[in-house]
Amino acid sequence: MITPRPEARNEHRRWLLELTTLPTAAGREWRIERWVRLWAEARPGLTVEADPGGNLVIAMEPGKVEPGKDAAKGFSEGPPVFLTAHMDHPAFVVERIVSPTTVELAFRGGVMDDYFDEAKINIFAAGAKGEHAANATISERTGEQTPFNRFLAELEAPDDQIALGDVGVWELPEAEIDAEGILHTNACDDLAALVGALAALDELYRARKEGAQVRDTRVLLTRAEEIGFIGAIGACRNKTMPEGSRVIALENSRSFIDSPIGGGPIVRVGDRLSTFSPALTAAVSKRAEAVAGAPMPTAAQKLSEAPKWKWQRKLMAGGACEASVFCAYGYEATCVCLPLGNYHNMADLDAVQAGNNTQRPRVGREYISLNDFDNMVDLLIACGEDLPAAGGLADRLDTLWGERSGVLDERTA
Repeated sequence: MITPRPEARNEHRRWLLELTTLPTAAGREWRIERWVRLWAEARPGLTVEADPGGNLVIAMEPGKVEPGKDAAKGFSEGPPVFLTAHMDHPAFVVERIVSPTTVELAFRGGVMDDYFDEAKINIFAAGAKGEHAANATISERTGEQTPFNRFLAELEAPDDQIALGDVGVWELPEAEIDAEGILHTNACDDLAALVGALAALDELYRARKEGAQVRDTRVLLTRAEEIGFIGAIGACRNKTMPEGSRVIALENSRSFIDSPIGGGPIVRVGDRLSTFSPALTAAVSKRAEAVAGAPMPTAAQKLSEAPKWKWQRKLMAGGACEASVFCAYGYEATCVCLPLGNYHNMADLDAVQAGNNTQRPRVGREYISLNDFDNMVDLLIACGEDLPAAGGLADRLDTLWGERSGVLDERTA
């Protein structure tokens, strides 16, 4: 199996810190797109194309099979495998300049009303004097609230560089990786998964240059997920992914007691909208078992027998993801996600939802485990190397039948 080198892991951490702090919002993902295009340009043999909706597809060129002249091989047989992630995160977008110190913003994404009261935000202006952040405070809800909630924000000082379409984000401490290997940053959802997709593609790309044969693995980066999967719907309607493609949607999903941060990446069998393609979910799970070197322990085994490489298999019904969209449009699709803390930047969310919080709701940095992230990359690489048609359950059942069906003949007293 292809395993990232230590220097590659360090590179992935740098990408995480860079990308997850870039301001982005549904429809205003251009900073992410710019970063991704520069990343791809540094890798001859990768292509980047935008579909009619502005979603990006990154792919490895087929390459010529010329033994002795070109180490790159053709792809192994099978339909394309798409790793998908979205480029937006819940954020504000400037819709009206009210005065030199007041702007009206729309919030594009899902955050409880409780978190907006007098919240501090940074508005990123890309004016003639260069990009900078203007500090502001949410003052009141205003105007028509459909399709997005709208707010007035008061700037700390007049700023003539702010323009319509500028992105505002929560004011948060600097991103960091703590001593326990937890990444605390502005927007894990879904930029950490996006980095995971690029990291896996990068390792497959490097291995292929050295002569390895891999699946035709591509990355689809969608827009406007946080306002109803609009980019993913557009990609399906435009047939951005060829019919028959196998789709692994990547997400950051709210962690619960039974889906802990640090428990490994989650092969997600469904969400609150649907269950995903069983055969593909089983195939990805089989690859996880191959990376781990053993299945997860059953109730008849001790937890000490669990493999050191961790992963989880869960429904994760607390939210919805693009895998449901892809399935609805006829694709074979499933999801791999990272368990996430401070979902959509909502700190103390369990207590706030239950109404028993003792402090005023406040925003906070999202956080994930770097070990979970590394294991997600390992799993995606494994799927890019070899992704079986199914998880092999039928074979296991046939084996059980052959070994034990004789007990059915014991029908006499």
